[in-house]
Amino acid sequence: MIQKRKPNERNGSVKNVLPSLWARATTPGSKWPDKDEFLDVIYWARQVIGIIIGVLWGLLQVKGFIGISLFCLMNALVVYVYTSIFHKVDEEEFGGLWELVKEGFMTSFAGFLVTWIMVYSVITYE
Repeated sequence: MIQKRKPNERNGSVKNVLPSLWARATTPGSKWPDKDEFLDVIYWARQVIGIIIGVLWGLLQVKGFIGISLFCLMNALVVYVYTSIFHKVDEEEFGGLWELVKEGFMTSFAGFLVTWIMVYSVITYE
């Protein structure tokens, strides 16, 4: 009689199968055994946040220091809420809250500036 194997069995051994990265990133309180994966999720989420805020600021025609300050505040707040409230991660495992908040900030800021300038220029071009 042939036995059917479960999808997570290979060569007679059962492997510990974690949910996909996307599933863990969108599920509250997920476990992150590999800390680098969680930092990668924060990094790429920041890039998306930077571009979205850049488009919004361009469409709303926000100018100057106020736009930059609001971006920094919103970006840091979203990452803080995502890590501390949504996933309930112990910040000390990642080197403290500051390490999580600054992960990928400069590249996100660059993407935000480029997007903001491009959208604003297109909207206000005469």
